[in-house]
Amino acid sequence: MIVEFGEILTDRERKNFAILDLIRRKGPITRTEISKETELNIVTVSNYINAYIQKGLVIEGGLDVSTGGRRPVVLELNPKAGYIIGVGLDLFSIIGILADLKANVLLKINKARPAGAESALLEALNEVIEELIAKSDLERSSIKGIGIGIPGIVDRKGGTIRWPQQMGSIYISTLRNMLEQKFGIPVFIENDATVAAFGEREFELESDVKNLIFMYSGVGCGIVINGQIYRGSTGCAGELGLPNLTSEEKEKWRGLARWQADLGLTEMAQEEIKKGKKDSKVLELAEGDASKIDSKAVIEAAREGDALAVSLVRKAGEELGVRIAYLVQVFNPEVVVIGGGIEKAGSVLLDEIKRVVRENIYLFDDLTL
Repeated sequence: MIVEFGEILTDRERKNFAILDLIRRKGPITRTEISKETELNIVTVSNYINAYIQKGLVIEGGLDVSTGGRRPVVLELNPKAGYIIGVGLDLFSIIGILADLKANVLLKINKARPAGAESALLEALNEVIEELIAKSDLERSSIKGIGIGIPGIVDRKGGTIRWPQQMGSIYISTLRNMLEQKFGIPVFIENDATVAAFGEREFELESDVKNLIFMYSGVGCGIVINGQIYRGSTGCAGELGLPNLTSEEKEKWRGLARWQADLGLTEMAQEEIKKGKKDSKVLELAEGDASKIDSKAVIEAAREGDALAVSLVRKAGEELGVRIAYLVQVFNPEVVVIGGGIEKAGSVLLDEIKRVVRENIYLFDDLTL
């Protein structure tokens, strides 16, 4: 469960979350099973369930197998009771989805990630949300929320989203209010790595995985501890890398210098091409113009076996592996998930990361990468 920083839930709200989330995860499920799982008495559970049925949130299905006496009725979420929009980004794309209450994806939009300042990014977010609403043919009132996974440092205590590279910032409330006024739908904003970690924990991994790290390229990570998102005191936990290291300090503090989201692949490739390595597939994919080289070209060339691209991706994997090894030693997770777009480099990158992590950690033979 993710709630806004500093938000205190009432006892009723906590019970609502617990019951509805259990129905979402394990439905069809009986009232008795809900009572056992939540440790709420059966009368309390029945009262909440009856209210959900009246509102159309929950529907009664068939009958469960009886262990004696009347066969119990099973319950499940009504997927058509409401819909959710989610928007997020990776290195290459801005992705928007429309899902029902059972997290079934009904509509998906994938567009190239805009280059340039954050203003272009925010404009693209608006456009994707508009397109999803227009293509859905739903009454706007049936869309119950918009969730945005945004790159940048989401500082809950200070109430800002900061982009360190450009030193720009915007108030969370400003962005949220702007979107809510435009679309008339409640908006939730969170750091991209944090929501990615939450998504992996809720929808992709086995339910018994309680501790994981989602590595968003090399610039940040989402952390789950004992089944709960860990944000830190201000919501900024997981931001990796020291921003102002000299060349000598970067060598000394290996793996801890702050990187670009693409692990420096674009910059390294451009430098190598300028040094005279003109026969690389990377330059061909950039139409012969070194200034047009980007991480997508490097990754594509590496997947095709280009020697320069492969060497650069392996170097990036080695550095990322060092960083992940630090995190594994500190948090001792069961699983490390690598995402954010960089994983598209495939086995060339991932095998190097695994090698470095295995060589630099101890006592964690059951770690899954």
